[in-house]
Amino acid sequence: MNGVATATVPTSGATTPAGGGGTGGGGLVTEFAFTLPRGYLDDDGQVHRDGVMRLATARDEIMPLRDPRVRDNEAYLTVLLLSRVITRLGSLTAVTPAVVEGLFAPDLAFLQDLYRRVNQEGHTHAAVTCPSCEHAFTVDVAGGAPGES
Repeated sequence: MNGVATATVPTSGATTPAGGGGTGGGGLVTEFAFTLPRGYLDDDGQVHRDGVMRLATARDEIMPLRDPRVRDNEAYLTVLLLSRVITRLGSLTAVTPAVVEGLFAPDLAFLQDLYRRVNQEGHTHAAVTCPSCEHAFTVDVAGGAPGES
C-alpha cells in the first residue's frame, strides 16, 4: 500500500490509519473508508456496505477509455472507474464491473460523489451550516454508523 488507509478523515487535517492512531506527520492519504447508504446485495442475499476507495491514478482514468463498452456507452466509464478504485466492499473478494452494475442508484451516486471529492479535493469533508441555529461545522461524507453522515 502506498499511503495511509483511513477510517475517517478528521477535521484537523491529520490522518487516522484504519485500525486507529494518527500519523502525526500529515502523510499522503491514498485510501478512504466509506459506508454505502443502502449496500450491495449479493446473490446470496448478503448486504455489503463498508468499503475502501483509493485515489485514482492516470492509468485508472485512461485505460477504461479503450474499453469497447465505454465506446458504445460513455456512461459505462463510471462503472469501470469505480471498479478499479474500490479496493474493498464488505467481504467481497473483488469489486468487478458487474458488482458496480448491481449497486442501487443511491449507492452509485454516493460513490460518484466520493470519487470526485477524494480525487479533486483530497478529502471526504463537507462544510455545512445548521439551518436552525446557523452553527457551521464539518461532516465526513464517507459515512459511518447508521444515522451518521
